[in-house]
Amino acid sequence: MAKKLVRALGALCLTPLAPALLSAELPDYQISSDWFTEGSEHLKERASLSERGKTAKNVILFVGDGMGISTLTAARILEGQLRGEPGEENYLAFERFPYSALIKAYNTNQQTPDSAGTMTAMMTGVKTRAGVINIDGGAQRADCTGSAGKELHTFLELMESRGRSTGIVSTARLTHATPAATYARSPERGWEYSAEGPCVDIATQMVESEYGDGIDVMLGGGRRSFTPTSAEGRRKDGRDLTGEWLRRYQGQQNALYVQTGSELAAVDFSSTEKLLGLFTSSHMSYHADRTASGRDEPSIAEMTVAAIDLLQKNSNGYFLMVESGRIDHAHHAGNAYNALHDTLAFSNAVKTALDKVDLNRTLVLVTADHSHVMTIAGYPTRGNPILGKVVGNDSSGAAESQVDTAADGKPYTTLVYANGLGYAELGDNTDADGRYSLAADNGRKDLSGVNTVASGYHQEALVPLSAESHAGEDISLHAIGAGAELVQGSLEQSVVFHLMAGATALSVTEE
Repeated sequence: MAKKLVRALGALCLTPLAPALLSAELPDYQISSDWFTEGSEHLKERASLSERGKTAKNVILFVGDGMGISTLTAARILEGQLRGEPGEENYLAFERFPYSALIKAYNTNQQTPDSAGTMTAMMTGVKTRAGVINIDGGAQRADCTGSAGKELHTFLELMESRGRSTGIVSTARLTHATPAATYARSPERGWEYSAEGPCVDIATQMVESEYGDGIDVMLGGGRRSFTPTSAEGRRKDGRDLTGEWLRRYQGQQNALYVQTGSELAAVDFSSTEKLLGLFTSSHMSYHADRTASGRDEPSIAEMTVAAIDLLQKNSNGYFLMVESGRIDHAHHAGNAYNALHDTLAFSNAVKTALDKVDLNRTLVLVTADHSHVMTIAGYPTRGNPILGKVVGNDSSGAAESQVDTAADGKPYTTLVYANGLGYAELGDNTDADGRYSLAADNGRKDLSGVNTVASGYHQEALVPLSAESHAGEDISLHAIGAGAELVQGSLEQSVVFHLMAGATALSVTEE
């Protein structure tokens, strides 16, 4: 059994110039958890049934936040249609991976999960409560004192403390739930730049990571969590964590901080050991909005390439987590256009990564943390625009007819949401977040004169909510490369940790 942690959550406080010497062996209570034990036994069973291939030196975990099965289906059709094809026969870059599985995504206290609990399961092998990051489910949300002694440790920390390089990429804030779950411990996912009691905020934990020599590359949004209010940030403690991070490595490693896509493109990776990129104050732009406006932000594919260029310099190997966080945000706004276009950008990032890695030594996993309540319904003809209104066939099914109408006499779209803010027509405004500035508008609308394919169209919703919700059905996991044969069947989400540890033959106890 592993030794217990040297420090509790409330004592996580490494000064920028202090050496990072902690080893991330897992505590007894993490290893003895029923979730952890079940996952470990599953891995042993699966390994005994397969002919083990090469051990993975590197692991890349791609997470499409909110990228459920219906999102994959609709995005695949859209990609084909953008090429002038019917669309249904298309495959996204990762959908032809040789191994796949269904993942049961739920939290210990919720049937429909949130990202903090689901990503904790993937990174630690232990399921936990919604809203809680890497704290065992026995602790209550936002209870700093009660979380002491229940901290969980992550696959990233294990890799870092075993001499591997590590990185995180996200189109969301780097302190948001999914990326935060790779490195932080917090009983409240909202403590991104401040925390209660002796707990340490998530941004501080990121730049002061005590495992190995700290995270090697961090690229995404969320600058406001690292800078003081005097510099248009959110930190009331006056700290500039970007400056502290640079000073941490001064005289030891060449650390570089960048804030634009142009600066990232100019990085000389041959002389850079540590890289921090914070490209926006909050979340990064939706892919369609970034390209339409010409904003100087890197794409998710460009960030992925940059991260791999830096991480692959370590001959011992690396772990990289890449999240497309804004798929989730577009769904919450009820805007399928941006959710699907961000999914396509995510698929392109996977393809770009595959072109750069050696699959004999690298395991590539592509999954989601949870699904959303977008549905694909009606009986549209094959090749009908996936974002459009339903066009059916004549009674014989032999020829296309006119736009189909529902029992109320109004046309309807193929894609709709089971709940959320409902209908909005913002024309060519690609900023899906603009929906939140308008009042909810649920119920059926007459879409006869509405361009539902436009980027600013927000689908109708059945149940009125302040935002569209997550869904509780299974999500998919796709795998290729060294150790990918372990990915088969229907799995608990916490098994993902064991798949990564098993593929790399990584020891979870002190070496």
